[in-house]
Amino acid sequence: MPEETTTINGGARRITGEEKSYWSVCLGLAAVVILGSAIYYISSYRSEHKKTDPYNFNKPVPTDAELKNRLKEEQYRVTRENATEPAFQNEYWQTDKPGIYVDIITGDPLFSSLDKFDAKNGRPNFSKPLPSAKLVMKKDTSRPDLDRTDIRTARSDSHLGYLFHDGPPPKNERYVVNSAAMKFIPVDKMEPEGYSEWLVLFPNVSPTPSSK
Repeated sequence: MPEETTTINGGARRITGEEKSYWSVCLGLAAVVILGSAIYYISSYRSEHKKTDPYNFNKPVPTDAELKNRLKEEQYRVTRENATEPAFQNEYWQTDKPGIYVDIITGDPLFSSLDKFDAKNGRPNFSKPLPSAKLVMKKDTSRPDLDRTDIRTARSDSHLGYLFHDGPPPKNERYVVNSAAMKFIPVDKMEPEGYSEWLVLFPNVSPTPSSK
């Protein structure tokens, strides 16, 4: 390969073909890194934007095939195969922040943090659902030794958990719900995510940004 000559501080120095190849490789690698970074940030932005799409009640319920791809394995097992997640090893059993819990599939509001209590069983427990919650109750006969009712969502037919009648008064109801079947919306995220209608439940809570 022919050599080139360049002048540095009045002196001549030859640039070899190997040096030209070296800098070509460096420039190529730099271009790949820049392009990869751009793709990553664009993908991250689109993903984040998708996560914060406002709640829309009229949005169709995804098919099981779509849910298989969209949901985590545990979420699919609970909502579509009636599984029960492990106690003390789930996302919301200790959550005490103000906000609402919505259906992981449709986003429909289900429960309020105001009605959440610790039943010492390592799972989210609620004394009642939100008045607007569309739930279906079915007598569960899979465990003859337990008097419990299967809690399901009306629109997505998602299995949430079970209703027992040993909860706090006056109704003595205890809704034990799988964390995997829900998504928690903290007060500061309720308006941007389309749940401003339910902010009236928290008149004394300042919607300051949360750390989560």
